[in-house]
Amino acid sequence: EHRRKALCSGKGEKDMAMTAKQKKVIKRNLIGYSFILPNFIGYFLFIFVPVVFSFVLSVMKWNGSSNTPMEFVGFENFIRLMSDSTFKMAVGHTFYYAVFTVPLTVAAALLIAVLLNSKIRGIVVYRTAFFFPYIASLVAVGAVWNMLFMKDVGPINEFLRAIGISNPPGWVASVKWAMPAIIIVSVWKYMGYYMIVYLAALQGISKELYEAASLDGATGWKKLKYITIPMLKPTTFFVVIMLTIQCFKVFDLIYIMTGGGPGRATQVMVNHIYDAAFTNFEFGYASASAIVLFAIVLVITLVQFRGEKKF
Repeated sequence: EHRRKALCSGKGEKDMAMTAKQKKVIKRNLIGYSFILPNFIGYFLFIFVPVVFSFVLSVMKWNGSSNTPMEFVGFENFIRLMSDSTFKMAVGHTFYYAVFTVPLTVAAALLIAVLLNSKIRGIVVYRTAFFFPYIASLVAVGAVWNMLFMKDVGPINEFLRAIGISNPPGWVASVKWAMPAIIIVSVWKYMGYYMIVYLAALQGISKELYEAASLDGATGWKKLKYITIPMLKPTTFFVVIMLTIQCFKVFDLIYIMTGGGPGRATQVMVNHIYDAAFTNFEFGYASASAIVLFAIVLVITLVQFRGEKKF
């Protein structure tokens, strides 16, 4: 009897201990959830709901007015996209922008990171100088670069004339050179951010690898080729993915510098969506364009993930 009571007492104390432990875990989880709840609420209200509504709008015809009811049109908006020359041109311009911006930004960021990943005097100042364009006001950046790119009195063309180029490009005023000008500014603005990403990755590479390579007589170029670049492969993959997504949703820089012009020379997909929604008030058509943009980015990202696994 005494043994049975002792066993029951021990079991009761164990259950009480487990209950107290469970309460502590639940309390700790609730505190954690309370910190992330505002973020989830914001995500649900300002991202998830609008995205779902965009899918609904893509099969509707609506001008945004509360006096005009939505009209279900099925896949009519998507069929219209396939025959819209402006949309096709915007897709082409977006790919053109991405194809040049992504590799140039990756190369510039990696090169600067390698150069600044050393103990030289004033290294913090140099890193800050390269990172500053990323945090600078985009409106100010666009306005300043527009002045630099001025055809007749801009400093860039004045410099080109000084070195013997008598007929320099018209840059943002030229149909041919407007997009290259946008690409130059994009690379300049965003390479500093990805430089920081590469710097963090470079500092995680063991110095013993470089020391061993030095003992084997490897030069700086061989160290970069056979140690640095292979070790940075996961970082480069991340940078390429982020840059690709960023390039396909570019809007603000183009809107500030050229507004999609001259003519439609810098009209990209997001500009086309903006014009359809807020200039022509065709919200269903704009939503269909946005869905196509989402599908393109998704396919490219999946292809990049599959390619990364092969290598």
